Amino acid sequence: MARWPLFVPLGAAALLGIAILLPQSALLTAACAAALVAAVLAAVHHAEVVAHRVGEPYGTLVLALAVTVIEVALIVSMMVAGGPDKAPLARDTIFSAVMIICNGVVGLCLLVGGLRHREQSFRVEGAGPAFAALVALSTLSLVLPTFTTTTPRATYSSSQLAFAALASLALWGVFVFVQTIRHRDYFLPQVDPSNESVHAPPPSNGQALASFALLLLSLASVVGLAKVLSPRIEAAVTAASAPEAVIGIAIAMLVLLPETWAATRAALENRLQASMNLALGSALASIGLTIPAVVAVSLLFHLPLVLGVDGKDLILMLLTFVVGAITLGSGRTSMMQGAVHLVIFAAFLFLALVP
Repeated sequence: MARWPLFVPLGAAALLGIAILLPQSALLTAACAAALVAAVLAAVHHAEVVAHRVGEPYGTLVLALAVTVIEVALIVSMMVAGGPDKAPLARDTIFSAVMIICNGVVGLCLLVGGLRHREQSFRVEGAGPAFAALVALSTLSLVLPTFTTTTPRATYSSSQLAFAALASLALWGVFVFVQTIRHRDYFLPQVDPSNESVHAPPPSNGQALASFALLLLSLASVVGLAKVLSPRIEAAVTAASAPEAVIGIAIAMLVLLPETWAATRAALENRLQASMNLALGSALASIGLTIPAVVAVSLLFHLPLVLGVDGKDLILMLLTFVVGAITLGSGRTSMMQGAVHLVIFAAFLFLALVP
């Protein structure tokens, strides 16, 4: 058994502690970047161990939920520390996560899966309702605040915030119930006899619990190291005279690295159902858990919260949902669909740099 998945999370956490205590240097920054990549690989390994023990779709749910909870903690801490200046932070983070997952992650999975396996399939019965819930949550949280009239543009009133938070949490809870209990079979992958990992004996309860603990440690290290590296990223963005929104995109991409790597590996192994479960589940959790958390912080500490996206981002979101509905409509995919999603993702990144 390889020992690196045990030592990497411990080493990454130790390096994070050193980076917090010591002043930043070029050598320490390079070490933090390398540790972040290693922690991502360790997180995916331990998520796969847990997934093999509990089975699908619980395994992908564990990784999506763990990453989202830590991401929410990072956003809330930055909101409280930054005060009114961080009013658009939740909106920028959620919008970036939706675009990264629905176009970047899904597009990459479809492209590499199509290149290796020509065609792949997944269950429309599971992906369709999940995508419908994502469209509804995104519209309630990111689109409607731009058009409501009770408060200034792009904001909600206190009662509207409370409604959006309850609706987001309720819809996410229903999705988890459907995914794990009522219609679990809609999210189960087709068994590939050539995939040896399917037939491998599951780990023991002790191994699964240890991997779960190391998974949380790895993810916490990823988020912490991303936060440590963010000043260097911010300095690079400022030096390049790029818009401030690029900083949020860069940090979101770092935080979503474990899910991206896990979903891409599943697609390469012809397990596109697992990739879809992870991508759509992560996007839903990103909204369903983040909105209630930031609304609670906003109301509790009387902090302003800007949620509505502007015209350019609204068009990109609409394009993403139209193309996504076409992609998920048949249950079969090829590299062409992946290329379309990646072009939209490239447009999102380019227009963030050149708005």
